[in-house]
Order: sequence, then C-alpha cells, then structure tokens
Amino acid sequence: MAHTPQGPEGNYDPAGSTQMFRAFVDEEPQGRRQQAPSGSSGPRVGLILGVVVVVAVLAAVAWLALK
Repeated sequence: MAHTPQGPEGNYDPAGSTQMFRAFVDEEPQGRRQQAPSGSSGPRVGLILGVVVVVAVLAAVAWLALK
C-alpha cells in the first residue's frame, strides 16, 4: 500500500504538497553562501578618490571666493 502524506493536523494530503513545501522552506539557499569578496578594495578606492576630489573642488572654490 502506498504511503499517504499527512498534513500538519493529520489531514489527508493527496498531493503531498505540505511535505514538499516544508522541504523547500527547510533547505538553505545554495546560491547565497557567504563568500569572501574578492574585489572589496575596488569600491573603497573609488569612494576615497571621490571624497578627495570633492574636498579639492571645495578648497578651490573657497580659495577663489576668499581671494
């Protein structure tokens, strides 16, 4: 005789969808493993250069305004 899947309250689940849903929810996503970022210095360098450029432009504007 075939096994008849039971729901959480013991109700008959002919499609077995409760078990399939639980298996889907309980498994951890395989695409979201924590990995060390290989190019983490790239955005940081760009941010530092951007800040330096902004400070230089503000200094030049202030120098021209006070001259």
